[in-house]
Parts: sequence; C-alpha cells; structure tokens
Amino acid sequence: CRPCGPTPLANSCNEPCVRQCQNSTVVIQPSPVVVTLPGPILSSFPQNTVVGSSTSAAVGSILS
Repeated sequence: CRPCGPTPLANSCNEPCVRQCQNSTVVIQPSPVVVTLPGPILSSFPQNTVVGSSTSAAVGSILS
C-alpha cells in the first residue's frame, strides 16, 4: 500500500489515507457535480474521478 502522497489511488489500502484527508473534493466528469466525501472513496462512479489535484482515469475499473 502506498502512503498518502500527491496522487493517492482510490483503493481499500488507502482507506486510512482517505480518512486522514477527509475534506477531499471529488469532481465527477463530464457532469459538473462536486461531492465532498466524509470517508473512503466509493466505487459507484464509473466516470473519471478527480481527487484533489490528482486524476485517476481508471478508478471505476480499479475498484470493480
């Protein structure tokens, strides 16, 4: 498991990291919806997910 770095991946190993960064803002594209997650990142979003300033284009496939 990787530590909480500048580009944390959304997986169960980084759950403590996500809890530590509770105010992470997730922007769902292409729809202009901004969701603030109080806990671990959920895998219910098949679209590209932007966590803070990092982008993970395969979040859906990684968690599914």
